[in-house]
Amino acid sequence: MQANFPCRPGLIARVEPLTLTRAVRGPFDYRLRPEQADVGVGTVLRVPFGKRKALGVVLELATESELAPDRLAEPDAVLPPGVPADLVELAGWIAREYCSTPARALTLVLPPGTVGGVTRKRVLVAELTDAGVDALDGGAPLTDRQRVALEVLRRDGPTVAATLGTPMLRRLEGRGLVELDSRAQARRPASVAIGRRLDGAPALTPEQRASLDTVLGGLDARDGRFLLHGVTGSGKTEVYLRAVEAALAAGRGAIVLVPEIALTPQTVGRFQARFGDVVAVLHSGLGQGERHDEWLRLRSGEARVCVGPRSAVFAPLADIGLIVVDEEHDASYKHEGDPRYDARTVALRRAEQHGAVVLAGSATPRPESVVALARLRLPRRVDGRALPGVEVLDMRGVHHPLHPRTRMALADVRTAGGKAIVLLNRRGWSNFLSCRGCGHVWMCPNCEVALVLHRASGQLACHHCGHRRRAPSRCDACGSVAVARHGAGTESVEQELREAFGSELPVFRLDADAAAGKDRLARTLAAFEATRAGVLVGTQMVAKGHDFADVALGVVLDADQTLRFPDFRAEERTFALITQLAGRVGRSGDGGRVLAQTLAPSAESIAFAAHHDSDGFLEQELRRRKALGYPPHGSLIRIVCSASEAPEAVVVARRLHSLIAPSGQIVLGPAPLFRLRGRSRSQLVIKCTEREAAVRAVGAAVDECAADAVRRGVSVSVDVDPQ
Repeated sequence: MQANFPCRPGLIARVEPLTLTRAVRGPFDYRLRPEQADVGVGTVLRVPFGKRKALGVVLELATESELAPDRLAEPDAVLPPGVPADLVELAGWIAREYCSTPARALTLVLPPGTVGGVTRKRVLVAELTDAGVDALDGGAPLTDRQRVALEVLRRDGPTVAATLGTPMLRRLEGRGLVELDSRAQARRPASVAIGRRLDGAPALTPEQRASLDTVLGGLDARDGRFLLHGVTGSGKTEVYLRAVEAALAAGRGAIVLVPEIALTPQTVGRFQARFGDVVAVLHSGLGQGERHDEWLRLRSGEARVCVGPRSAVFAPLADIGLIVVDEEHDASYKHEGDPRYDARTVALRRAEQHGAVVLAGSATPRPESVVALARLRLPRRVDGRALPGVEVLDMRGVHHPLHPRTRMALADVRTAGGKAIVLLNRRGWSNFLSCRGCGHVWMCPNCEVALVLHRASGQLACHHCGHRRRAPSRCDACGSVAVARHGAGTESVEQELREAFGSELPVFRLDADAAAGKDRLARTLAAFEATRAGVLVGTQMVAKGHDFADVALGVVLDADQTLRFPDFRAEERTFALITQLAGRVGRSGDGGRVLAQTLAPSAESIAFAAHHDSDGFLEQELRRRKALGYPPHGSLIRIVCSASEAPEAVVVARRLHSLIAPSGQIVLGPAPLFRLRGRSRSQLVIKCTEREAAVRAVGAAVDECAADAVRRGVSVSVDVDPQ
């Protein structure tokens, strides 16, 4: 073992280079120069790493190293502002909890724009001097244009020079009449107001008051894990607002997580309306400069409330008092990339770090949350209106996307001049195409899945890898022109409604295709809100958190679609989908109605949703999961090995199985998965009751196999608590 060589105190930084490979892992020691003495935990450095330069984050400072000081490399540069120390610690926990690497976890908490070199925007600002005031009062000759510019400066104060004319201001500066100075200018994201705003702070119902009092007690005690289980329209948002207000009054900050920021703009609007500039927004839809500046506002304390999707859980607030997780049932809180963290679990960890309260809310909470969190109840809508009636329509024997009763209900909406929402969780025109002559099905060349017809673009598309090709007019295999379309998507339903109801009932479509492009989604929602009558057709986007006051009808097409997936959460998702859509209906007027079209009218999850029986569903679901050992009565870990050739993936998967099984875990597989993005895949599923031990065993096995996997060209991904 090498000797430890002492160095001057604090002049060695242990740095984790931000590399993607598992085979190379730090931290590595670097010698700091005297002028870098202010480097600390979380400082971002550019360091020599092998034959290249890499970004790295300081994990700790040391006074000695196993290498002699003259053998240690020095960082090339310090890149401010760096990562707060608590987020460095959090990244280490994420790496362990989700069987990832410290480097990959640290990329989650970097200040936005660090990799791209984004800095504060600076502008030239003009300010009137005392001599300029005298000139305006007749002390010096001025042209008309110069006089107008100086009057603007006297009236408005410091002003961006470009708005008045920089060359002219330079001449005035030479005469001492103005001062020009370069100043930082914050790039603030534009806000789009959609849905009903809450004017002021409405009176609380007794149930809201009781729930809020419990949360406030948790804030005082600096501890609390609560689930706000309230029907749609029961006023959960107002409880969030009051709790955030209390956290701010105590001098602490708050994070408000929403499933997808673009789908819930009214939530952002309500927080900004209540708290003003103290609210910052962080999400991937912002420009890098906007994200960078919002992050700095949070880091400096200028903003103390952060609203955003799952990545906002990493907001750099110094003292967090409250973390709200709205619509906590939503699967979008699970990150798809490595590390595959769950923002709901990370929120609990951050709350533990800061002594903060976690308040999760939903009308359809996850069974895991019902068991883990103290439940607060909001059983009624704040306005006293009843939940909409739900009618289950049997589609067996109906060979058309719309049931006759659905068509009649939509016709009634047109007659009444109202609004409706139609949900079909499948985009495109048709599920797949086949040849009636030879049976050929058009498949993706990269993935073992059928291509979906998108008639608007005249293309077939893969919804996994993005491959596209022109829609065929004849069979590639036999030349037949008898090309059949199978199934219906949001495109075809949109067209059918347009043909059936014409201009009397405008149709708006909301899915990943229609929402592509900056602000298109927000504009679609705003247009639907503004129209007197219309139909909003879309995927599950249409059921997520929108608060439209005048929707009289909700329709779920193919309500049992999720039940056909091989997923133990299928029942939960089916129940949530119907219940959440019902929540968009009847928020004014006579309560509205919901139609659920299904091939499985007797399915228990659909029956519970039709009766708005959340408690009954949760009781049954928890009983079923306990019998089968599924979460929350057990944990799952999924490992996927992928390679260009199937045998290589299987070899690594079998090696992982042999390493994990002796730890006492139940290891299922290897089992083949369909080819995805040109790579063959093999998976293992670990089913366990001792979560921590299983995570350690999987992490150790993956680390041991890392070098061999790289040599074989095999990628290994670990998903703890897969969704």
